[in-house]
Amino acid sequence: MASFISMNKFSNIDFAPPLINGVSASKVFLPHDVSVHTIFDYLCQHFPHIELSEWQQRFADELIYAADGTKLKFDSPYTPNTHIFYYRFLAHEIHVPFQHEILFENDDLLVVDKPHFLTMSPTGQYVQETLLVRLKKQTGYVDLTPIHRLDRETAGVVLFCKKASSRGIYQQLFADRKVQKTYHAIAAYRSELHFPQILQLHLEKSQPFYTMQIDPKKPANTETLLELLMHDQCYAKYKLSPKTGKQHQLRVHLNYLNIPILNDSFYPTIQHKAEDDFSSPLQLLAKEIQFFDPILKQEMRFSSHFELALPPQRNDKNSIFSLQKY
Repeated sequence: MASFISMNKFSNIDFAPPLINGVSASKVFLPHDVSVHTIFDYLCQHFPHIELSEWQQRFADELIYAADGTKLKFDSPYTPNTHIFYYRFLAHEIHVPFQHEILFENDDLLVVDKPHFLTMSPTGQYVQETLLVRLKKQTGYVDLTPIHRLDRETAGVVLFCKKASSRGIYQQLFADRKVQKTYHAIAAYRSELHFPQILQLHLEKSQPFYTMQIDPKKPANTETLLELLMHDQCYAKYKLSPKTGKQHQLRVHLNYLNIPILNDSFYPTIQHKAEDDFSSPLQLLAKEIQFFDPILKQEMRFSSHFELALPPQRNDKNSIFSLQKY
């Protein structure tokens, strides 16, 4: 028992790692059944996709902490049955030249207008250039967490929770489908299509893995109400009210009607674009979100300040950029 306690010398210490440049620390448990001599050795073994030089730099930059808050060194010995904290930073990130806007804030919620091209949370390619890290740098809220998500390509209203204690309450609203979301989209106008209409389809994972497909033989697991807001001879602005929230649901539904969303690089065909190509944003906007707040006991409604406009009549359709601010 004595040896077990000594290996858990940090377990009773409640260290809360600080925000560093908007980035929260990641936590890694150190198991007892590995054969390594240093924590550096274990991290290299546990994360083989990360270059050794990157871990060396993180130790040099004092970005690796023991469970008690001690800053670890490159040669710090491996201590099983405890945990460590580390921070993710990328040597090179493509800057996203668009800004978010905070629409509303109270004790529990932060409501944000997300621009196109900005990823919600840190991923393999983005850390600093994500909405979550930008917000943490701006506000200093350590426990800030998105309650739901928008694709990198989609702009509009998104909710964040400021407290871990109330996070589950708001997440449950989405799980119970008690949140009404309204989207706007620009796509081709087809006079033979009649609106409003309700589309119910079965969506499932496709290839490549980040796309979705329709299986007409299976029962519907998605539903969207589609309405026509305005149109000219070529394009239309649609109001989309999803009842379900499958990945890429709105993009696949409009593509199913042969009116794919303007500038969609996934549907109907995948178009590979440079990461720094911001010329043609997907014309999909999370315009409004509405729900009954279980904490405040009142109806809440938030609208994006972004607005999608019908593109001008041009011969060069690839030059269209129709996202505007009020």
